[in-house]
Amino acid sequence: MLTVDYDRFDLRAGDRLLDLGCGFGRHTYEALVRGGEVVSCDMALAELESIRNTAPLLIKDGLFDARLSHTLVQGDGTTLPFADHSFDKVIASEVLEHVPDDDAAFVELLRVLKPGGTLAVTVPAWLPEKICWKISSDYHAPATVGGHVRIYTEKEVRQKLRAAGFSPTVSHRAHALHSPYWWIRCAVGVNNEIDDNFSVRTYHKLLEWDIVKSPWLTRTAEKILNPVLGKSLVVYAQVPVTAQVSATAEPAATPENPAATDEPPAQHSTLNRAMNRATSRESARAT
Repeated sequence: MLTVDYDRFDLRAGDRLLDLGCGFGRHTYEALVRGGEVVSCDMALAELESIRNTAPLLIKDGLFDARLSHTLVQGDGTTLPFADHSFDKVIASEVLEHVPDDDAAFVELLRVLKPGGTLAVTVPAWLPEKICWKISSDYHAPATVGGHVRIYTEKEVRQKLRAAGFSPTVSHRAHALHSPYWWIRCAVGVNNEIDDNFSVRTYHKLLEWDIVKSPWLTRTAEKILNPVLGKSLVVYAQVPVTAQVSATAEPAATPENPAATDEPPAQHSTLNRAMNRATSRESARAT
C-alpha cells in the first residue's frame, strides 16, 4: 500500500533515496522496483529485520535487481547518521506525528537532501485523525508509548517545511477507505487483536483484498472520498538549488510541477501480490 505517489515524486533509476521510518518496507520496495538506490532507516529493529528477510524473496521473484544498492540503518530522525547532501530524494511517511521535536526532524531532512532534491512527507490528515483522538485516548500518546503526539493541519506542515528551508509544492490525500477502519478500531478497543471483533476483522479483510486486487470499484470510491476522508496527507517539497530561491513562495503549476490534485496514487498491484507471497513464505519459515 503506497501513500506517496511515485509519479509525482519523480523518482528515477539511480536516484539515492532515504526511506525514513520505513516500517515494513512498502515505499522501499517500490523505490527498488523503479531502480532507486535505497537506504531504509527506522528505529525499530524488528521492522528492519523483516525487510532484510523479505527483500531477497522479492529479488527471487524478479521484482527488482539484486545489484541495486540497498542498506538498512537504525536511526533517529532528529539526528540522522548521514552526511550533508547524501540523498536525491527522501520519504518520511507517517513518522513526524510520532516525533516530539519535529522541527529538528524537518531540519535534518533538509540537511541530508541535495540542493534541488525532493522530500515527500506524509502525516495523518486532520479530520480522520481528530475523530480517532475523540473516540479513544488509547489511540495516541501518552496512553500509547511512541504513539501520535500531535495532529497536523496541512497549513502547519507547509509552515514547518518553509521554516526549515524547503519550498513546499503539491499535495494530495490518500487512503480514505482506511479512515472508517480506524474509527471502528478506536470504538471497540484499539489495542484489541483484529480477530477479536467481527466488524474489525471483516473490514480488515476488505482492505487486504483492496490492496492486493486494486479493483475499479474501490479505486473509484477512494478517489471520490479522498479529498474529505483521506487518512493520510501527502505534501511534497523541494530543496532550493541556491540561496536566492525563495523558501516561502510555492512554485506555479508547470508540466514539471503539476497543480495539486486529490487523485490517489496508483496502487502497484504486482508488487502487492509479490509482497504478500514473500511475507507468507517468510512467516511460514519463521514458524
